[in-house]
Amino acid sequence: MTPPVVLTIAGSDSGGGAGIQADLKTFAALGAYGTSVITAITAQNTLGVTAIHPVPAEIVAAQLDAVLTDLPVAAVKVGMIADPAVAKVIADRAADLPNLVVDPVLVSTSGSRLGDAAVVSVLMPYAQVVTPNRQEAAALVGGRAGTTSEMAAAAARLAGTGPRAVVVTGSELAVDVLWHGGVITELRGEAVPTRNNHGSGCTFSSAIAVRLALGDPVPEAIAAAKEYVTGALRGGAGWELGAGPGPLDHFFN
Repeated sequence: MTPPVVLTIAGSDSGGGAGIQADLKTFAALGAYGTSVITAITAQNTLGVTAIHPVPAEIVAAQLDAVLTDLPVAAVKVGMIADPAVAKVIADRAADLPNLVVDPVLVSTSGSRLGDAAVVSVLMPYAQVVTPNRQEAAALVGGRAGTTSEMAAAAARLAGTGPRAVVVTGSELAVDVLWHGGVITELRGEAVPTRNNHGSGCTFSSAIAVRLALGDPVPEAIAAAKEYVTGALRGGAGWELGAGPGPLDHFFN
């Protein structure tokens, strides 16, 4: 049976834990055929990001055209976007990007700055789902998102910019807050005791994209993605890869 095609538009992580690499692992683990458009090359490991080389907008556009003219993309995940010109390339092709999931990558797990809130905001009106963590949500709304009530307020404000659904993730609280159809829902889950969480946000948004490609409604896609990330965190909890926060076990099954 031919798998659904899912596209990731994001940066490359040379350490393999986040970005394009985490996205493609997630697609494969969940039964999708992964394609990619690289927006930046990072020199990165579990300790941090030491260099970033943005890919020119015209090369991003060429990659995007190459995929879209040949393969039946059923869902798209957007991650690291640091260049306004690249955001415009994506926005200009939004009509050809079904089930668009935007992960507003602003800061890496190690604390390195990777994106800009103003650039990410350009993509909000085209998104099916937006998946900021608490820090990213706070940056995007210019406020706070530390508690569940603040997360809910931030999700509602972000929903006002155009996305059909917003889920503010709060892994430290073991709860995410979803805005969908004007309704706020708290999604409580298992707190996995592990420092190996590098790439968990990338993995979550990619898993949502796969589930949307498979035909799940938005709430069910988010719930399935949350369950998958929990399993991947649990699977990699005992790993000792690198001196900093390690990666998830995307193939824990």
